[in-house]
Amino acid sequence: MAVIKPFKAVRPAEKVAHLVASVPYDVVNREEAAALAKGNPLSLLRVTRSEIEMNENIDVYSKEVYQKAKANFDSLKEDGFFIQDSKPYFYIYKLTMGSHSQSGIAAAVSVEDYENDVIKKHEKTRKVKEDDRTNHIITTEAQTGPVFLTYKPVVEIDKIVSETIKKNKPIYNFTSADGITHEIWILPAELSDSIIKAMSGVKNIYIADGHHRAASACRVQKIKKDKNPNHNGEEEYNFFLGVLFPADQVKILSYNRAVHKLKMTKEEFFEKIKKNFSVEVTKMNNPKEKKTYGMYIDKKWYLLKPTDNVKPGKAIGDNLDISILQNYLLHPVLGIEDPRTDTNIDFIGGIRGAEELERLVDNGIDEVAFSLFPVTVDELINVSDAGETMPPKSTWFEPKLRDGLLVHII
Repeated sequence: MAVIKPFKAVRPAEKVAHLVASVPYDVVNREEAAALAKGNPLSLLRVTRSEIEMNENIDVYSKEVYQKAKANFDSLKEDGFFIQDSKPYFYIYKLTMGSHSQSGIAAAVSVEDYENDVIKKHEKTRKVKEDDRTNHIITTEAQTGPVFLTYKPVVEIDKIVSETIKKNKPIYNFTSADGITHEIWILPAELSDSIIKAMSGVKNIYIADGHHRAASACRVQKIKKDKNPNHNGEEEYNFFLGVLFPADQVKILSYNRAVHKLKMTKEEFFEKIKKNFSVEVTKMNNPKEKKTYGMYIDKKWYLLKPTDNVKPGKAIGDNLDISILQNYLLHPVLGIEDPRTDTNIDFIGGIRGAEELERLVDNGIDEVAFSLFPVTVDELINVSDAGETMPPKSTWFEPKLRDGLLVHII
């Protein structure tokens, strides 16, 4: 049984929502964050990446950075750019990218469910990144961005969401610079119990994006609980901010690969990959079905297909397209044993298109690039249910939620 509850969101005033809303803190580096926030004093990047306002030599994980984040957030509230709803609500967050749209429930999600594996994970987290968000949440006393969650669709929830969108005006409706339209509605309070009841019948929730946010919220809960002699389990720190989308609405793009150096001649490379893949010249720059791969080298695209030498793996994750490429080409041919740490490989989000792969190779930044067919939501769920982890950099969720539109105070 999944446990969620409404919460009193701290959120921007309607007229400045588009200025406050920022990309997730972890999809940009310091320089990119600074560029995005330039000329916009209301950007939440000044809270989530507060180092952009400090000396460039400062340690981004220092206490001063988190204190600056708190000071900036407090200023936004004190100056009236943020308000807090007087009652707890669920919220509907709708994202539209071209012809694709998805509508999810923004809610306070149970940390206990995360610990008890009601909320399934598919990715390993890194301690340094957990430490960062844990310190950020503790210092600001806020979860400034949501965890992107998915679940197997529930007809009753779909109906409530659809009718609320039809009957009510959104509190926010704007299109960000990347062309994504963001709309948020307050779900009428009288419908909260219906959402809670319907969600209680959901066996599992799955983290799509935001593993470090969720893990950090869990660590924060333990810290706050240990310091609270009157802990009762209902405190806001027992919950984290999430947006739950039905799985049939979630869109996953490919996460492509680019390799800097072959460390062999092109002829040797082709000879080696032909042991496990058929190779033919193609005009397609993106594979159209599973178990096929696009490969770009010397201004030509090639279509790769596994041969009979590629055997089914024992684990569910071993049979993913990205695992086959890793286990039968990237590792044995190019020597990339651990893509998490190998400096000879880069990962290119599918939103940037195959054209980015061509640019990287044509400009000599990389020697070869691979385009993949996207992982499906069903594959992600199956891997999570099996207690396995997805290969690194295997899912690129798009469109992405914005930080700052709904903040959960702990």
